[in-house]
Amino acid sequence: MIKQTLLAAAVTAALVAPGTALAVTEAEMAELRQQVQQLKRDYEQRIEALEKRLQQAENTTRQTEDVAVRTAEVAAKAEARSAQAESAAVQASARPASESAFNPAVSVILNGRYGNLSQDPAGYRIAGFAPTGSDISPGKRGFSLGESEIAFAANVDHYFRGTLIATVQPDDTIGVEEGYFQTLGLSHGLTLKAGRFYANIGYQNDIHAHAWDFTDTSLASRAFLGGQFADDGLQLKWLAPTDTFFELGAEAGRGRSFPGSDRDKNGVGSTNLSARLGGDVGSGGAWLVGLSNLRTTARNRSYNDLNALGTQVGNSFSGASNLWVLSGILKWAPKGNDTQTNFKLQGEYFRRTESGSLAYDTAAITPAGTQSGSLNSAQSGWYMQGVYQFMPRWRAGYRYDRLNSDSVKLGLVEAGTLAAADFPIYSRYNPKRNTLMLDFSPSEFSRLRLQVADENSQPGARDKQVFLQYIMSLGAHGAHNF
Repeated sequence: MIKQTLLAAAVTAALVAPGTALAVTEAEMAELRQQVQQLKRDYEQRIEALEKRLQQAENTTRQTEDVAVRTAEVAAKAEARSAQAESAAVQASARPASESAFNPAVSVILNGRYGNLSQDPAGYRIAGFAPTGSDISPGKRGFSLGESEIAFAANVDHYFRGTLIATVQPDDTIGVEEGYFQTLGLSHGLTLKAGRFYANIGYQNDIHAHAWDFTDTSLASRAFLGGQFADDGLQLKWLAPTDTFFELGAEAGRGRSFPGSDRDKNGVGSTNLSARLGGDVGSGGAWLVGLSNLRTTARNRSYNDLNALGTQVGNSFSGASNLWVLSGILKWAPKGNDTQTNFKLQGEYFRRTESGSLAYDTAAITPAGTQSGSLNSAQSGWYMQGVYQFMPRWRAGYRYDRLNSDSVKLGLVEAGTLAAADFPIYSRYNPKRNTLMLDFSPSEFSRLRLQVADENSQPGARDKQVFLQYIMSLGAHGAHNF
């Protein structure tokens, strides 16, 4: 109908135009017919295009309606699944969690070495200082597996975190190095730790051996802490809400290891108070200083010595030990980027006083038999070390150790009961050591080290030491302290 109307209008317009009704020729009529046909084709094409657009619009509307329907169906199903999941969660909360739901971080540290020592380590002593057993020895000659670790750590819940670290010693014995829990959510900057842990004494004492910058610890740590001091007890730390790092710590423990001794007694056997202060220096430096005071009580803390006749006798000390440690650390890296080059300067000063009684020849194997007298001592020592990473993965370091036996007053000697030669371990001497180190770390999980040292811990017994060490870390291992 629309097509016919448009056609009639076009024909009428052509016929009634002014001056054309009487003067139309055959040629003009043909031209008019041609124009009419062209108009007809044009209008048919336009109408066809409009009909196609109408059809597309109708299809789009139907698709939109279908999508809306499907969306509503999906939402309904999702709501149903959410309700089911919530119901399942409620039911699961009433059941005990499976064993696989608790996955602690597990790590293994392989720490082995080769040692070449000019002096027999079996007879190792630090002259002027009471020995503390195998912990102060430089280690075995030849190849050996050093102190390797197996560690487990995980959050117990949102209140506590637990850690257990077992060590495998070179003599194939396995012991608990650390085993403790600590709080996660105490307010006001407080953190509580309970169990067995390395005490917060000085700087290096609470750092594990595989993270040391040298193969062994300082002479001062050996003489005053027996290598490292770990105790069973409680620790409370407070971190001040200041821009400058400021931390206070207090510990109460059993006092089971040197310089104390394990006692079958109620109460506290050791206390340790500490304070640390630190901050930044420019864009690439950081510093940390600390002061700590360890007080312990020893009961029959035994050691072996040679008397004036060369007979090995067993002696023991009972009394109070008071140790002060002052530490300082300075770190530097260009613009704070320590991956290329960095430098670390570290030092600690120790001073210890002890007072009590010394029992001579506790087994009574000499003609003099067991004798007891007073002991009062004031001894000190220090070390300073620097480690420089001169290119990625390569570091070099130097350490200097120095001890001063100072004065040790023995009541049995002052009274004339025994001679000073009956206590050679307490003879006045100032041990020292020079150490050089070079290590290469192919990655953050492995390290190879060469260390050479010249140690003078006993008169006339200079010990030339060479160590080759490897440290391999397997599994998830947490970051170390500053």
